[in-house]
Amino acid sequence: MSGKNKLFALDIGTRSVVGIILEETDGHFEAIEIIIREHKDRAMLDGQIHDVLSVSEIISEIKEELEAVHGPLTKVCVAAAGRALKTERSKAAVDISGNPMLSSQDILHLELSAVQLAQAVVAGEKSKAMNPHYYCVGYSVLYYQLDGEVIGSLIDQRGSEASAEIIATFLPKVVVESLLAALDRAGLEMDALTLEPIAAINVLIPTSMRRLNVALVDIGAGTSDIALTESGTVIAYGMVPVAGDEITEAVSDEFLLDFPLAEKAKRELIEKETIAITDILGFETVVSKEEAIARITPAINTLADTIGDEILRLNNGKSPKAVMLVGGGSLTPDLNRRLATKLNLPDNRVAIRGLDAITSVSFASHITKGPELVTPIGIAIAAKQSPVQYHTVYVNEQPVRLFEVNKLTVGDCLLAAGIKMNKLYGKPGLAMIVSLNGKNVTIPGKHGQPPVLLKNGAPCGFDDRVNGGDQLTVVKGADGVRTEWTLEDLIGEPPAKTIIIDEQKYEIRSKWTCNGLRVPITQQVADRDDIKFEIATTLEEVLKELNQAEILMNIRPFSIKMDGKEQQVTEFSGKIYVNNMPASLDYQFNHLDMIRFEQGAEPTLKRLVELLGIQATETMPIFFNGKQIRLEHEVIDFFRESIKIKMDEQIYHEDKITSKPKEMQSFLFQDVFNYAKIDIPKDTRRFTLLKNGEKSAFDDLLAPGDKLTIVFENPVF
Repeated sequence: MSGKNKLFALDIGTRSVVGIILEETDGHFEAIEIIIREHKDRAMLDGQIHDVLSVSEIISEIKEELEAVHGPLTKVCVAAAGRALKTERSKAAVDISGNPMLSSQDILHLELSAVQLAQAVVAGEKSKAMNPHYYCVGYSVLYYQLDGEVIGSLIDQRGSEASAEIIATFLPKVVVESLLAALDRAGLEMDALTLEPIAAINVLIPTSMRRLNVALVDIGAGTSDIALTESGTVIAYGMVPVAGDEITEAVSDEFLLDFPLAEKAKRELIEKETIAITDILGFETVVSKEEAIARITPAINTLADTIGDEILRLNNGKSPKAVMLVGGGSLTPDLNRRLATKLNLPDNRVAIRGLDAITSVSFASHITKGPELVTPIGIAIAAKQSPVQYHTVYVNEQPVRLFEVNKLTVGDCLLAAGIKMNKLYGKPGLAMIVSLNGKNVTIPGKHGQPPVLLKNGAPCGFDDRVNGGDQLTVVKGADGVRTEWTLEDLIGEPPAKTIIIDEQKYEIRSKWTCNGLRVPITQQVADRDDIKFEIATTLEEVLKELNQAEILMNIRPFSIKMDGKEQQVTEFSGKIYVNNMPASLDYQFNHLDMIRFEQGAEPTLKRLVELLGIQATETMPIFFNGKQIRLEHEVIDFFRESIKIKMDEQIYHEDKITSKPKEMQSFLFQDVFNYAKIDIPKDTRRFTLLKNGEKSAFDDLLAPGDKLTIVFENPVF
């Protein structure tokens, strides 16, 4: 092209092809020529070129007609059909435990891994026999998460798992290839490529408006394309195979018209209050606009319901804030009101937007403004401002052909080359599992290294820009190794406690074993090691560790078996005081506790018998020389391991004592002399024993209360 800076663009639709020439001056565009030609047959289906020859003929006609006025045209801006786009959400996660430093390159790698997962899902929607190739034409990060919680940035964050969820858009390779073939046959070279939804959005919904949840619907002949914005980006694309042709077919069915006449009648309904039609039988009829709309109401409702359902599906079940309608099908009578009802929106929130909504473009006086021209205008502008360009880049010496929407990066090239992003980083080293006091503890291996990326021999990052012919080299990062830990790394600083026992300080230290053996704290930990780590916690454990067997013996609960029955004798047990408060052997001591011990009573058989309430003796009260004396006989013999023990002998913890009753014995006068002290006068020759005032003998039997006397007689000179 020569002369002024002019842009030639084509909008190749299902029903027609629109050619437009714009003139640019200091960022302002003026539409100076628009030509619309309908396809002679069904050369397009749902935005995909099915007959390259037929489409190229229409393109040639438009090109020649425009060249007659504006000179030779060799390059053209075009758009890939939005209905061919595939949108997919995906999420990728990475373990960051022990590796909190996430650089921008790490985050980009995480995002691209999510894109590749989405790409695999999209490719899986088609039959493998078709061998589809999908290119990512853009993605947006919906949110990052750290341990399941949404977070603004992952850089320098610490946690266990980081993840990114993205929404990515993909375009089949065949769509672009067929478009290139049709242009080539018409003698045109692709100047720039854009995407139809991007084209319409760029001219109607500027970036500042995309924080709003708005739906843009481009209603053509065969399909209705939908794009949704929110939070500053395009969040979803969609398509329904219902559009203007369904309304035309409804007119055809209701009024017995062939398709071309039905299309003509449908368009007249937009501008006229009545239309004159001639049906296939030759009858002429004049139909009012009101009657015609009433008869095709089911088709209009179907179109509104189908578009509304798809908007709700793409928008997670909720209605957007507003809906913009463009394209020739948007002029369908009463469609905007019925779509508003479907989405539960006010009527003024669903509006048809024409060329007058595009503030950056002016139009020659002979151009009729209408919503069907919004997308062609957008293609011409967007293809220049946000073009998709083709490049050939070499990845590990293999050529990769791909296109870009805005900026082609190293990451884009790796995706297109089919390199598995989640395989680029080195694998983590093998983990170790050890048993610590009976519980399994996992020691993760060291993280793998990032990949080596080179562009034309120099280091680069995933987000570095590439140009056609660049040579990229990618080398997988080195795998991680097992972590080398010592017992000290695993356990930390071994704890210790100090206690004071009977005013003497003792330090209680930790003990540990590995596989049953005592080892130093610097011992290396190995996989499957059985590690025991303990410190005395009770007073009994402390006394054992300090080899205080005597104290343990003294304060242990004193028990014996008497005639086979277990007997606890607390009086013989020592007492424990912790910080002057009574305690027991199972007391769990604290640092700097003061411990004091007291011994129990001396354990003798006699005291044991008293404590157990055993009647081991028989007594009889009598009076001797005027004083009361209580005579006593043992009635039970006690044995320890068949050896008789006396009442004043010591007994021991866990002794087994048996008792045996003795034969009954009578108390005799002579028993008194075991209990009474008798002072025998000097020179006494004779004495007399008296019982109750009468003479008695040593072997006389006694009865309780007897009064006994011994009388000494002095010698006679």
